[in-house]
Amino acid sequence: MSKAGWILALALTTGAALAEDARISFPSDYKSSFTNYLNLDRVQNDDQIIHLFANDIALEAAQAGKELPNGSVLVGEIYAAKKDNEGKVQKSSLGLRIRDKLAAVAVMQKEEGWGATFPDGLRNGDWDFAIFSPDGKRLEKDLNACRQCHAPLADTQHLFSLEHMAR
Repeated sequence: MSKAGWILALALTTGAALAEDARISFPSDYKSSFTNYLNLDRVQNDDQIIHLFANDIALEAAQAGKELPNGSVLVGEIYAAKKDNEGKVQKSSLGLRIRDKLAAVAVMQKEEGWGATFPDGLRNGDWDFAIFSPDGKRLEKDLNACRQCHAPLADTQHLFSLEHMAR
């Protein structure tokens, strides 16, 4: 493929990936209707903490040792870690980051055929991603970084925390 053809293909793929972002709605009732199954320092970011929630559909399948079905929704509340006056992340006596303000709400949702719109390096089965502000407004963000990070996790259904849901 020529350089111009490759650039056009990349632009079309990226455009398609960005166009799909709006198909996930903010689950405004997640705090009351989902289960908070894990809270931890976020391993991908040295200055964040994440609280993970799952809907009943996802939890029941995980606890039964089954594949999470379409309709599974996971929510990650992403908090900034508290920093001192020098900008260093503060940690508790347990060595864990101290939570500050809620920065964003990440959502993963699985629906039939959603993965077909993405190339191999961005495909996560039929999962897709969205990021919202704490008040539920969609953030304009290229979600391909999320897709790329989760894509290699096929053995755990593209999730970092599947074993925590299964307990």
